[in-house]
Amino acid sequence: MNLFMAFGITFLLLLISVYKGIFLGYALLAALFIFSLLAVKMGYKLKDIFAMILSGGRNSFIVIQIFILIGAVMSLWMASGTVPAIVYYGLKFLRPDTFIISAFFISCIVSFLIGTSVGTSGTVGIALMLIAKSGGVNIPAVAGAIIAGAYFGDRCSPMSSSANLVSFVTDTNIYENVKSMFKTCIVPLALSAVFYYIISGIFPLNSSANAISSEIVKSFNVGLIVLLPGVIIIAFSLFRINVKYSMICSLIAAAFLGIFFQQESIKDCIRYFFFGFTMDNQGPLYSIIKGGGVISMLKTCFVLFVASSLAGIIENTEMLKVVEAITEKADSRFKIYRNVLITSIFTAAIGCCQAFTILLTDVLNAKAYNKNNIDKYSRAVDLENTSVMISALIPWNLSLLLPITVLGAGYDCMPFLFYIYILPLWNLLFLYLSQIVYNSSKVNIITRFFRRGLKWGAKY
Repeated sequence: MNLFMAFGITFLLLLISVYKGIFLGYALLAALFIFSLLAVKMGYKLKDIFAMILSGGRNSFIVIQIFILIGAVMSLWMASGTVPAIVYYGLKFLRPDTFIISAFFISCIVSFLIGTSVGTSGTVGIALMLIAKSGGVNIPAVAGAIIAGAYFGDRCSPMSSSANLVSFVTDTNIYENVKSMFKTCIVPLALSAVFYYIISGIFPLNSSANAISSEIVKSFNVGLIVLLPGVIIIAFSLFRINVKYSMICSLIAAAFLGIFFQQESIKDCIRYFFFGFTMDNQGPLYSIIKGGGVISMLKTCFVLFVASSLAGIIENTEMLKVVEAITEKADSRFKIYRNVLITSIFTAAIGCCQAFTILLTDVLNAKAYNKNNIDKYSRAVDLENTSVMISALIPWNLSLLLPITVLGAGYDCMPFLFYIYILPLWNLLFLYLSQIVYNSSKVNIITRFFRRGLKWGAKY
């Protein structure tokens, strides 16, 4: 009963935080305190609980490094002219009536190359949003298409931290997992293309965006050389170089271009690095091209650290054994996937970060896979099709909160996250229909065997 109350209070606090616009870190700190008290009641000592908190929090450090780099990349890509140049060329070559579907597929390609939804949102996503703002396109629709496309690669790129985490916890080869993930996303991707094509026709790009192109040319050098920081990210990803190192190299290139091609001072570049890029507040681009910086990511980093610490307590105290006992009863591939989907919703809502969702969902369902002799590659692709995607549908989960923050969008983009909705549901339907066909075939085999037995008996 105490456990259910703790989860209920945590869930309520998170809902209130989102509804009232209160910093999510406060609700998570309260949850951390509640679960620490629960652990004390279970008989754990304070020093052990503190060790669990630190152990869980340490798991977030690698991701926090990436977040900080993303904040710096966003600002220096603007200072170097990279983002303005992408906007400039995008306005020249993107068709107005297919802009949103183009944003979706561009995000798909970039996210597959660099393997991160946040990195995609913070680089090409920012540029696409600037084009949308300058062209009068429906902002929630564009943000939804960008985030949905960003999760294409976040789920199935060999560069993705979530894909690598799933590979690690299931002891599978990531490249074999990628093949399975492509097979299970073909239909959702096709349906999403139709959806975003229709939305593109409803919300076309306004031709008045050409005025923004003129202003960009006046304020920035948009020669092809300023695209170098973006080329570095893509080229390094093709050679499977760690995204952290590719971001650092991209940062150095962006700083060099900002100083020597955009006439920014070293002092200004350092300021942009920490506090974000800004322009003259009298200029027409002031409200469009701005943001980023290390400071802008600190709140998000804090939320991730506290969420990971909370995961440390829940995992180490084995509070959810009762849920594990329920999921173990599943006796078919469909029922196991259904349970994984349901537990993903629960863990994504409570844990607030993708890593927590993946780890805890796997713990809660691993015995069911072993009991039914289902191979580890099926287990891996089920986690990718549920935990990774469901995390991006929970308003207070970092998987959605961070891209929305980076893009400067709001929760009104959620109805347009079509690919993220359809992929888990399609695979649920597919496994359900497969189970029906399998059971039907099994019945037919038994029937035929029984009839042959009768004929054999009648003959002899």
